[in-house]
Amino acid sequence: MGHSYAFEKLRVWKEAIELVKALYRILAGFPVEEQYNLASQMKRAAISISSNLAEGSTKATDREKVRFYRISYGSAIELLSQLILARGPGFIQQNDFIRIRDYIESITNKINALKIYTLRRNLQTI
Repeated sequence: MGHSYAFEKLRVWKEAIELVKALYRILAGFPVEEQYNLASQMKRAAISISSNLAEGSTKATDREKVRFYRISYGSAIELLSQLILARGPGFIQQNDFIRIRDYIESITNKINALKIYTLRRNLQTI
């Protein structure tokens, strides 16, 4: 494993990957009838966080990068909404809810910091 890509160095990307792993373990316990509904949507939203961070890191302009970081942020908020929804009928235990919510809060804070850093860097080059 020689070459590493820029996104692999991002702490927020690494944390998003850990979120996916934790979420998959939790979703395995969802009712069978929800495996292709809510659980599937939650998986897609979680995967979208890291995927858009990775794709954004490859873009040529800071404006393009920030666009993908915003999509990643939106996916995190989408996952939070789904997480809250899953708690209602008791699909998710309180301790798992708190753990995933903490991941989401940490990730969204880091995405915001990454957006601000990227935008400020762009302003300094003008």
